[in-house]
Parts: sequence; C-alpha cells; structure tokens
Amino acid sequence: MLLATQLERVFLFKDQGQEIKLTDPEPKWSAEAVLNFYTNTYPLLTTAKISAPKIKDDTVEYHFESVMGTKG
Repeated sequence: MLLATQLERVFLFKDQGQEIKLTDPEPKWSAEAVLNFYTNTYPLLTTAKISAPKIKDDTVEYHFESVMGTKG
C-alpha cells in the first residue's frame, strides 16, 4: 500500500532583485492567507499576486509577484 506524502510549501518573492524564501507559517492556510500574513513584514507584498504552484525538489513553490511597475 502506498502512502501519499504531503509536499512542503515554499513561498518566494523578489525584493530589489534578490529572491527571498519564506517558510510556511501554517500548512492549513491558503496561499492568500500566507501572503496576507507576510504583508506585515514585507509591505511590498500588499500589491502582489500569487503565481500558480510549481513542484520543485519535493516542495511546492508559490511565487509572490509584485504588480507594481519599476522606475527607470
């Protein structure tokens, strides 16, 4: 009998060109709830959208992508 393994969720976003990896504060939360949780620490995330999840290295990766434009 095979048992299903729940993959760890990882949340990523870019801040000033540097990718930041955020741990999952509560696996039962939706990706939207995790995004809202981290907006207190990273105000840039208040305008972010969530990309579709991708499986990579036995984790499920979600990318928080800022919808704000860049100057220059």
